[in-house]
Amino acid sequence: CWLMKDEQIFLDIATCAMAFRILRMHGYDVSSGVLAQYSDREGFASNTLAGYLKDTGAVLELYRASHFVLPDELFQPDLKSWSGEFLKEEQSKGSMHADRLFEYISKEVNVALKYPYYATLQRLENRRNIEHNDTDNFRILKTAYRPINLDKKDIIEFAVEDFNLCQSIHQKELDQLEWWVKENRLDKLSFARQKQVFCYFSAAATIFPPELSDARLSWAKNSTLTIVIDDFYDGEGSKEELLNLIELLERWDGVSATDCCSETVEILFYALRNTINELGEKAIKWQKRDVTRHIVEIWLMLMKAFMKEAEWQLNRMVPTINEYNANAYISIAVGAIVLPSLYFVGPLLSDEVVRTREYHNLFRLMSTCGRNLNDIQGFEREYDQGNCNGVCVLMKHDPDVSTLEEAARKMRAIADSSTKEVMKLVLQTTGSVVPRACKDLFLNTCRIFNLFYANTDGLTSAEEMMGHVMDVLYVPVTIPDECRSD
Repeated sequence: CWLMKDEQIFLDIATCAMAFRILRMHGYDVSSGVLAQYSDREGFASNTLAGYLKDTGAVLELYRASHFVLPDELFQPDLKSWSGEFLKEEQSKGSMHADRLFEYISKEVNVALKYPYYATLQRLENRRNIEHNDTDNFRILKTAYRPINLDKKDIIEFAVEDFNLCQSIHQKELDQLEWWVKENRLDKLSFARQKQVFCYFSAAATIFPPELSDARLSWAKNSTLTIVIDDFYDGEGSKEELLNLIELLERWDGVSATDCCSETVEILFYALRNTINELGEKAIKWQKRDVTRHIVEIWLMLMKAFMKEAEWQLNRMVPTINEYNANAYISIAVGAIVLPSLYFVGPLLSDEVVRTREYHNLFRLMSTCGRNLNDIQGFEREYDQGNCNGVCVLMKHDPDVSTLEEAARKMRAIADSSTKEVMKLVLQTTGSVVPRACKDLFLNTCRIFNLFYANTDGLTSAEEMMGHVMDVLYVPVTIPDECRSD
């Protein structure tokens, strides 16, 4: 219909904006030019019927669509700016609470302004869509599109059943994760943050289909390990222990418990080795080849980055901006979480593809987004611990930065730009060799970072994230009486 310029799409602003967003989100190369006429408020008003300016639903769809207009499409900042301001004005007036329809739109506006596209996770979005849905507001442009024996109430019932089924599977997998922590004695490490529920939540909120259990557990286990080992390198381990763990991972084969210089190193090495070997065996089913060595390489790269930061801390050294950035996108540790998980999302991922510039750029941009957002929210805690942080690097070496606020503003801009560049690579089809299902995981990880670090360090200050965790993992969705089919 889009390619045929169907007037049922293009004559309705809300439908046009929604169609553009959905098509782009699913990889179709559609032009944003159709939205250019709405790039400012005057353009929007001149292209609508009298009084249509009050159609908050249409502006909401334009605002959502603006997040899918790429940085090199020049009108994007204007469209996003005026539509966002319009929604804030209407929200402040309370004009969206006049009736049931506008109450529904008001809820959607609240979510869109609080959590833009790149700061919300798909399962949270699914749940809100179910709970906010208004069965009386079922817009059908052509009667031929309406299924004969299916109405919106049936669809909502099916969505609720699907959500709760996935949730029950996720709870069983979380039990498996807790058992894995105990089996590998990670719970015996008193210095380590025990964050496996949040590690699993971030996987389940983005990789939720039942058949992707291996991907979720790979993500959650590696995420748990990165937190524990990060804590170990952040001052808990001696220099001898830190170097010993790297040496053991480099040797990999022929290592015995006597080669470990402490019980802590022994626990960490065997947890790593057991988990990497387990993932390597499972990946053969998905990839038809052994990827164990690549996962070991990923972990070695990470631990050497941890070691460099530990040396900066021991020597009380603040690196240059270039030195810090070259190490920091690796030490954020997301590579050890996401890259192994790519082997379990479906497509074959050859060794040639994982060595390409496209793959590395996706990894670097995703990690740069996470590092900058993490550094902003973790500055005070890391400063108290004597750890190096991007904020203090900028304040020491950047002549344009002298305050915490200036550093945070600059770093947030870098994170935002990195997210948009990831989105651009994800939507790009020409010359792309990384499968779309894998590219989506890089973008979803940017969304995780933007949610976890929106207002605080969501991993350390768990209160803010706990509501999201409950919504995805524990509290089932219920069907309102008015949504039940007869």
